[in-house]
Amino acid sequence: MLASHNPSGDIHLVPLWYVVREGVPWCWSYARAQKIRNLERDPRVSALVELGDRYDELRGLLILGRARLERDPAVVRALGEELLARYGMPAPAQAEAMLASATKRVALAIEPERTVSWDHRKLGGRY
Repeated sequence: MLASHNPSGDIHLVPLWYVVREGVPWCWSYARAQKIRNLERDPRVSALVELGDRYDELRGLLILGRARLERDPAVVRALGEELLARYGMPAPAQAEAMLASATKRVALAIEPERTVSWDHRKLGGRY
């Protein structure tokens, strides 16, 4: 999940695919998406990754930082290829259509300033 600030100050929260490059999470979005417009105005961002199905399995990482936007189509397309490799697509034609949209997209690096993590597996049933 990625959180940015709307013009009103409200939180805009959206799910996004991501990959990690040298410890920095990267994702992409259409350049005209609300989240990108928010980050152009105010680069503060929060990102959350959580795993587990039951309470005693939950673990997660909250990243607080700044967004860095990358608009170079070659960089954006390469990121799209990484995302497809991680998450997959059902058919090659759909994958190519997604990659072709790189000219309309922006790559987004989440530059961490602070992190918070938790792991309920360490509770040993005490909750």
